[in-house]
Amino acid sequence: MGYYIAVEPNVKVYVEDLNPEANKTIVFLHGWPGSHELFEYQLDQLPKKGYRCIGIDQRGFGKSDKPWTGYDYNRLADDVRVVIEKLKLENITLAGHSTGGAIAIRYMARHNGYGVSKLALFAAAAPSLVKGPNFPYGLDREVITNIIEGTYTDRPKMLSDFGDIFFFKYITKPFSDWFFQLGLQAAGWSTAAIAKTWLQEELFVDLETIDVPTLIIHGIHDKVVPFQLGEIQNQIIRNSKFVPFYYSGHGAFYDQKYEFNKELIDFIEG
Repeated sequence: MGYYIAVEPNVKVYVEDLNPEANKTIVFLHGWPGSHELFEYQLDQLPKKGYRCIGIDQRGFGKSDKPWTGYDYNRLADDVRVVIEKLKLENITLAGHSTGGAIAIRYMARHNGYGVSKLALFAAAAPSLVKGPNFPYGLDREVITNIIEGTYTDRPKMLSDFGDIFFFKYITKPFSDWFFQLGLQAAGWSTAAIAKTWLQEELFVDLETIDVPTLIIHGIHDKVVPFQLGEIQNQIIRNSKFVPFYYSGHGAFYDQKYEFNKELIDFIEG
């Protein structure tokens, strides 16, 4: 069941809400530049196991409204807060992939984990996606600026190149085409704005505030968010469990979807 929720005047986000009668809820925050549909192979299966699964399309992406502004982590975390409040959600597992993981981390810090009893991070873009003077573990700034430039000059080519490094396992041409189309659903300006946010945002302090049980899944072959970032998250977050995925790249939710779903279920039930 899909519907829209107004997160601020003239801005609505799309929410996919499956199995709303279930008493355990997972809220999924997708990564750039996709939508909740990236979690198709979780949304297909986890409701069968008795979970309510809610996928939010971030503003600017998927079926959500695409305003010109609002692509910093604070505003994106505030959007999540509005959805959680309006749906009266409690004791949820907040699950974020890549940029969605970064938004989940900011949500935990900015909103004191409102409504969240467990956190799951999948290749989260934290504590910083880019290298800095005192942080040698992320991507070179040039990688991000090239993505921004590619968005403004030939977004389809940029998205195609990004798809080529996203997964570790072989994907079929039809699957690649599907993934590409998810990226095209976003607006060009929001695609670039999130990439600019990567250059500006840091989550070191945010990570220190997290005090709920946290699952960290990271593919060792990740070419988008380097594996070391998952290790650093595990070092900073108290009460975290780090699970390396040895046959995954950035998309562990598909590269090892059966193991991924099992780890997530075991974590929630544990």
